Parts: sequence; structure tokens; C-alpha cells
Amino acid sequence: MPKIIVNNKEVEFEEGMTVLQACELAGEEIPRFCYHERLSIAGNCRMCLVEMEKSSKPIASCAMPAVDGMKIKTNTPFVDKARKGVMEFLLANHPLDCPVCDQGGECDLQDQSLFYGLDNSRYTENKRKVKEKYMGPLIKTIMTRCIHCTRCIRFATEVAGIPELGAVGRGEDTEITTYLEKSMESELSANVIDLCPVGALTSKPYAFESRPWDLKKTETIDVMDAVGSNIRVDTYGWEVKRVLPRVNEDINEEWISDKTRYACDGLLKQRLDTPYIRRDGRLQKASWSQALKLLISKIKSFHPNEIAGLVGDLTDLEMIYSFKLFLEKCVGSKNLECRQDRIYINPEERMNYIFNSSINGIEESDFILLVGTNPRLEATILNARIRKAYVKNKIKIYSIGDPGDLTYPYNNIGSSTSIIRNIVSGKHEIYTKIKKSKKPIIIIGESALYGKTGKYVFEELKNFLFNNNFIKKNWNSLNILTQHASRVGAIDVGAYLIDEKENFSFFDKLDNDDFKFVYLLGADNISFEKKDKFIVYQGSHGDKGAEIADIILPGAAYTEKNGLFVNLEGRCQSAYKASYPPGEAREDWIIFKDLANMMQKPLGYNNVQNLKEIIDKIIQSKINNEISKTNKVDFVEGNILVKPIDYYYTNSIARSSKVMSECRQISKKFLFTGIEKAS
Repeated sequence: MPKIIVNNKEVEFEEGMTVLQACELAGEEIPRFCYHERLSIAGNCRMCLVEMEKSSKPIASCAMPAVDGMKIKTNTPFVDKARKGVMEFLLANHPLDCPVCDQGGECDLQDQSLFYGLDNSRYTENKRKVKEKYMGPLIKTIMTRCIHCTRCIRFATEVAGIPELGAVGRGEDTEITTYLEKSMESELSANVIDLCPVGALTSKPYAFESRPWDLKKTETIDVMDAVGSNIRVDTYGWEVKRVLPRVNEDINEEWISDKTRYACDGLLKQRLDTPYIRRDGRLQKASWSQALKLLISKIKSFHPNEIAGLVGDLTDLEMIYSFKLFLEKCVGSKNLECRQDRIYINPEERMNYIFNSSINGIEESDFILLVGTNPRLEATILNARIRKAYVKNKIKIYSIGDPGDLTYPYNNIGSSTSIIRNIVSGKHEIYTKIKKSKKPIIIIGESALYGKTGKYVFEELKNFLFNNNFIKKNWNSLNILTQHASRVGAIDVGAYLIDEKENFSFFDKLDNDDFKFVYLLGADNISFEKKDKFIVYQGSHGDKGAEIADIILPGAAYTEKNGLFVNLEGRCQSAYKASYPPGEAREDWIIFKDLANMMQKPLGYNNVQNLKEIIDKIIQSKINNEISKTNKVDFVEGNILVKPIDYYYTNSIARSSKVMSECRQISKKFLFTGIEKAS
């Protein structure tokens, strides 16, 4: 390997590294504003200047390729003077309004000026003034603070894949703006706030809310989709003030979606904080004792086969498994389902319902086929990985079904299930492309698994991959793109009702009014006729499920309890308690424990640790019990239509969020404008 000498210390580096990266290998910290390891090199802030032997001028280390035998110095008076000169220019037009800046305490410019700033100014000219730009309801702009690092422009173009930011003007008149000054349309847009090294782009909903040192920081997991992005929740007292990304190279790198970041204000709105009982057609407040006693008496009045339970999208494993135990041990019913619509699942082995290639593995693929999915809206962070793989490897991407704009080019090859039949039989050009590829990825979305065609789509594609040796230990091309945070974990612990011949027996019984008592555990996205059914709703928000309930039991939101979540690739992660439930609301597993004790039928665990140990054994047994099976299936004629998603309103927390409501209104406005122009 080539070697470079940094401050008289010899280090080895990889071919293609820059001087800045080589210096960091040597343990030297180089100041920078424009450079970011996940973005292309711009080299326009000049803060990273270093001294190179035989060079009369300092060099920008972020843009200079490292060469074998180079001698670099980073701490000489020559370098110090150069960096101070750059900082003086950067501060010449900066408003120096740190006391009222939301970036205060987390600002790169503040940190660097501490070391390289001067205590006086040599400039007598007026500072420039730049008018504020409109970038939508999420991003607040104070563009006078901008130092033209162009991180935001490069992120929008390269990572988000929607080039909606750019620079206009030259020299001192340069301004960063959105084209036509409209709202940013990317679902990743607010990541520019984290990237901005000064206070030019800050969070509009968080403006003037608090200072970073006032907040309690809790590292946890996001539940807005099934990706399981690693996040940090910042709270002030009970209130969640903001959500920020945590670095996890295997899942979300250091990005999060706008919904993950800003739906948190929905945790404060429409909360259930006390039990309710419906009397005389109206919901009235009740005590826990009254609500639980009525619930138990109603359970006893129905036959176990008439009682059903439905698991919602944001439920953790402790909730789901304690609910399952309650129904089986205390009620005597096995009518439990985690799906809220007719999505085909095959729980025989774990690979049948997870993303086997892994999120990180997308970058290794050389061919991608999307089947009935819109990853941009279903799993925004995963979509960013697909774009990264496209940019990095120039791979070909094909789609069965029309998902719309995905931020990267793809070929739509139709929507009929006959295309799948032609592919697996070798009569379609895609057959040859898959066979020639070394690491193909087939991503099957929930739209493709919906209804009668779902079984054919899944089983036929799995058989094809298995027979062509694309399902093996070191690479599995079969991937299911789940939309909900609870789905994979719920299937792991057996929260589904499937007969030998019928995959949708739960929904058939629900439609036929076989269930007279329905227990909704945070399930808000199912629609059915209530008729004479008795409905119990247990959850955190007064949403769709609570509207039709006869008994409401207030539970805790995902930031208010410790919980386990299994993401779409089968990775089990822990979410941690950042806040606490409001009013009389309780953690959900405790509610089931209390119910079971009142019925004198204990569930077999004393505390949450016991419960987690039981769940962990179940998941481990699922992981260790992988035996590849194939099922023969008959052809089913039909179309694979990518179902539309109301992106900003996918769950009860998002629907309660004022910020998500504003984003939804703007996105619909632009959609309508686009349709109007097209017509």
C-alpha cells in the first residue's frame, strides 16, 4: 500500500484517498465546512488548508489526491495563518447573531472560529444582506448566514435525487435557492438542516423551541416505516422536541425521512390519557377498574370463536406477544391477525417475509427488479440506497407495475402477472438479465401480494430464484418490502390466522360477521362495518380505531416505553423510553398483565425482562430453523397495480401531526398543479 508522511508520521492509505482522509488516518483533525464524506468533493470553503512539501502555497486537502511519498504538515504557523485568513473572510459577511440562532451550540462555524477566529475585524464595509428563501414548511432559511459550502445542493442532487437546490449569481452575489422558490419535494429534504455547518438552514417547526443543552437525549428506533432507522429523540420534560438521525451504516447511514423527523409533534396531539366507556351512544370517561371489569364481563359473554384481535402498525413485540398470550390463555381464542388488509404471507420460514439481501446489500447488487412497490414512499431510506447503488454501479432497474417517480431511472415492463410467468419460463428478456447477473435483487411490495394474485406472484418468483441458485447462504435475492414497523416481528411471534387452504380466513370471518367482539391493539388502518360488534380499542391516539370503540384503553406511544422492533430485514432492535405516557395511560404489556391477573389466569411472566427473554428465544428459533421450501402454484391472471400511499398520513401519529398536515397540503397542491399543467 502507498504511504504518506503526516507531521513526520508515516501512514499507509488506500489508492484514491484524498490528503484530508490520509491525515485523518494519521489521527490529525482537519477543519472543514464544504467537505462531507458522503457527498462529492467541492473544495470551495478552503478551510482544510495544509502545508505540502515543495509547495509555496497551502493546498486544499479535501480536493488533493494523496500520492505515495507526500510529506504533509497540518500544525505549522504557515497553516495556522492560512486557516485564520480563510476564517476572516467567512466571518466578514456573517451576521454574528449566535444568541438568536437555532444552530447555537451545534454550529461548526462556532467551533472552528474558537480556534481560528480573530478578536477584531479589519473590514469597514457593510455586511451583505440576502433575502430569505422559501423552502417549504420544514426548513427555515436565514441566508445571510450562508457560507456557500454547497452541501445542501450536493445532497439534493446526489443523495435525494431531486435537484431542486442551486446557486444563482457570482462572487459576493451568490445565493443558494430553490428553483422558482417553491417547497422542496424530496422526502429526505430536511437532512440539509443537519448538513448545514452554519445556521443558514434550520428547522422551521423547532424554531426557538429550546437549546441543545436543555434537552434529554435518548437513542432509539424509528417506527414510521419498517426500515428501523436509528434516531435520537430529544425531550424537554414530557414533550418530544425533535428527532435527529444516528449513524448506522447498515440501515440509514446518517439520513432519516422527513416523516421520521417531523411527525413527532403528533405525539402531543389527540392523545388518549384516560379510559373511556361508550354509554348511551357517547364515549364517557371511566376509571381503569370500571373499564377492565366491563371488558372482562363482555369477554365472558361471548364464545371464544367470536372473539378476535387485530394488531396495529406501530406495536412493539412486547405488546404483540402479551396480546397473543392473553387471547390464547385467558380468552381461549386464536383469532389474531397482524395484517389489516388481504396481503399474502407465507410464514413457513423466515426468509418468506423479510428483506433477505439486507439494506446495505443493495449496494452490492448488479440488477434490481421491483414488483408492485414504490420504495420512495414505502421505505424512503431504502429507496435512497437503491439510488446510491444506481449512481455507484450504474445498475439497470426494472419495475412490474408503475410506481411513478423514484428519483432514479427505471424501465416499466408492464403490470400483468403474465409477465412473471414469461420471466420464470424464459420467454422474457428479463430472464436472461437475471441469469447473467451475479447478485440480483427482486423486491416484492405489498401491492404485488394483495388479493388472489399475491400467492402466485410470491411463490412463483421464489421457486424461480430457488431453482436458479439465487437463494443461498451468502446471497438471497428474495426480498419482501414491508411497509409497517410491527409486521415482521408480529409474524415472527405468530400473530396471524392462516388455515391450510385459506390465507385470508381472518378477513373472511370478519366480513361474514363471525366475530362479535373485536379487540384493536393500535389498529387504525382497517375498515369494516361495525354492525353489532363490540369493539375495544387500546392505543395511544384518538384515531380511527377509537372512533368506533365501545371501550378505550389508553396506551403508550413508541417514545414512552422500552420495546423491541424487528425491521424489514429481520434485524431486532431496541427502542428506549425517552418520555412517559400522559395522564392515566399505561404501557400496553402491563394492561394485559393486569387483565390476566383479574381473570386469575396469569400469562407466565412477572416483568418485562422475562417477556423479552421469551420473545428472544422465539425469534432465535425462527432464525435457526431456515429450511428452503418451495410450493407449486397455479397461474392466476391479474394486474399488479402499485397502490397509492397517503405518505404523510400513514399512521395515527402522523395523522395527528400539524407539520405532516402542512406537508400533505403542499404535496397535494403541487400534484394538482402538475396534473393541471399536463392537461
